Amino acid sequence: MHSLIEMLNFNPLPSLLHSKNPAISFFIERDILEKTESSNTVIDTFPHVQKLLKNQQPDGSWLYPGVQRELYPPHHYPLLETWKQLSSLIQQYKLTNENPVVRNASEYLLSCQTDLGDIRGLIGNQYATYYTGAMLGLLISAGYENDSRIIKGLEWLLSMRQDDGGWSVPLVTHSYDRKTQYRLTSTNVPPVDPDRSKPFSHNWTDMVLRGFSAHPVYRYKPEIIHAALLLKSRFFQNDAYASYKESRYWTRFSFWWPNVLTALESLYNCGFTADDPDIRKGLQWFIDNQQDNGLWELVYPPPKKIHNMLVYRERQEWLALRILCLFEKYYR
Repeated sequence: MHSLIEMLNFNPLPSLLHSKNPAISFFIERDILEKTESSNTVIDTFPHVQKLLKNQQPDGSWLYPGVQRELYPPHHYPLLETWKQLSSLIQQYKLTNENPVVRNASEYLLSCQTDLGDIRGLIGNQYATYYTGAMLGLLISAGYENDSRIIKGLEWLLSMRQDDGGWSVPLVTHSYDRKTQYRLTSTNVPPVDPDRSKPFSHNWTDMVLRGFSAHPVYRYKPEIIHAALLLKSRFFQNDAYASYKESRYWTRFSFWWPNVLTALESLYNCGFTADDPDIRKGLQWFIDNQQDNGLWELVYPPPKKIHNMLVYRERQEWLALRILCLFEKYYR
């Protein structure tokens, strides 16, 4: 741990150990300093976890808090909110399907799986390769790696690759105008197959790889290693498609969206090491862009005005914890 902190320009531990969120200091003590044993009993008492336990619906979902437009399908908003809250429980609080709240929410996500294997409903009736991959990765992390529904989903994703071996979103591989895109995503029309001759998207390949890299067997398949090589070859470059095309999105650390951190996490799981030049380049970015309080900005360039400093600071602390865990994996 001492050598890990020495690699950084500033020590983040004082900021994190004095966080207003007791969960962050708990995970620093447990996962970084190794002074605290794992205890789900303790985790269940944290305020945010308690709030999620209280607000979960009987079907395992959570209600979306914002204004809801009429969208197709009707389960769009509950699916979106359930993915968001389940991500918090699994990625931040390290809970698994041994917890009934996680188990019920996981079953809700899987209830949105089609007979083909994809999880559908976030872009109408269209294939959402990126969302499916990210959700499967979350469920595998929760303990579902041997579930037949997970295997079906991973096999479906393998069947949806572009000719170059990466992934895109099938809909965006076609040059539809805005009116056509709206019709295709707001009605119960058949999903559009990808134009496989178009290049892969590193953004959406990142999200798909989360599913494969979380799985103890699929992560080492030749097709997945090939896709991982494609992903790391694109660090800090523009994407092939208009959606999130600019290179600045590599350093946007927000919710489930792809960035250099999510890519490095998947690449580590696939067996890549800090000796790899691309991996070193990604890790060096965090060293070069650390703030003097030991934390990192959520977006680059940073916002000129922050509306809620307490919320922003807590998100910075969660990000710093995740970055420290990444460095600990690559350099331990």
